[in-house]
Amino acid sequence: MRRMALPVRILAMALVGTITFAWADGQELAQGASDQQVRTMKIRMDVEGTAITATLVDSATSRDFVSLLPLTLTFKDYAATEKVSDLPRRLSTEGAPPGSDPSIGDIAYYAPWGNLAVFYRDFGYSDGLIKLGTIDSGVDVLNRPGPLRVTIERVEK
Repeated sequence: MRRMALPVRILAMALVGTITFAWADGQELAQGASDQQVRTMKIRMDVEGTAITATLVDSATSRDFVSLLPLTLTFKDYAATEKVSDLPRRLSTEGAPPGSDPSIGDIAYYAPWGNLAVFYRDFGYSDGLIKLGTIDSGVDVLNRPGPLRVTIERVEK
C-alpha cells in the first residue's frame, strides 16, 4: 500500500497544478507548471544564549511540532546520549515509520512518552522514535551536564 502513495500523490498534483519538490540543498526532484515549492522547515534553538539552527523533514509529525512554536522548554539529560523535554501535547504520528535509528544532531519525537529528544551522541534503533530533523551545526552545545533551558522558534524566510 505504501508503494501506491507516491504515484497517487503525483497524479493528484498533475490534476491540481504541480508542485516543485526540492531538497534542502536546492536540488530539484520534479517540476510542474506551478511556481509553488515545498520548502524545508528551519527552526532556531536558543540554548541558554547560544543559537543553533536545524532543518526539519517534511512530515505530519514535524508540521504538528512546528504548530506549537514558539516554545520554551527545559531539557534534561537522558542516558548520557540525548536531551529530552515534555511537550505541551502529543504530536500527530500519521504516516510515521514504526521507529528510527538516530544519529548525533537528530531531533526526534518519542511517541510512547510524548516527548522531544535531541541526540548529542549516536544511539541505536528505537521503536516509536520519529525523526523530526537534524541540527545544522553546533550540537556540542547540548553536551553539557544538567538541565538546559531552550527556546525554539520557526525561522521565517
